[in-house]
Amino acid sequence: MDKVALARQLEAKLKALLDQARRFSDDTKSEAKTGANRAVNLHKATSGRLDSALAAYEAVSAFHPRPLPRGAPIGLGALVEVEDGDAGKTLFIAPAGAGEELTGPDGDGFLHVITPASPIGKALVGRRVGDAVEVMVKGELAEWEITYAG
Repeated sequence: MDKVALARQLEAKLKALLDQARRFSDDTKSEAKTGANRAVNLHKATSGRLDSALAAYEAVSAFHPRPLPRGAPIGLGALVEVEDGDAGKTLFIAPAGAGEELTGPDGDGFLHVITPASPIGKALVGRRVGDAVEVMVKGELAEWEITYAG
């Protein structure tokens, strides 16, 4: 699977979020000039959101995932497949964009973006194919086996 194409797809999604955050921040800026507490607080919040969106966009823009050598530990840029016996998930470990859903090539399935700092990312980084990991997901303990990493 083309990880660079996945990174560019994620970049486009984060660019859209950045543009939206910029519009919201601009909209609240003029209202904040009135000095009303609610307007000032709203502008501070939207400015913070804009800063976070910009940082995420810049991190992914500079991200160029490399192939994971066979048998190497999982790290940033890895595509990882995990199974719990009933179903599987494909995860893409990126520097930002956790929670985003990407479409596989030619619309072939969906991948979920995680970051190394997320609970799932922390459980996977440094592990290898064949390892089992336990992660709290929505308040429940999930156990997954790593079936692929590339």
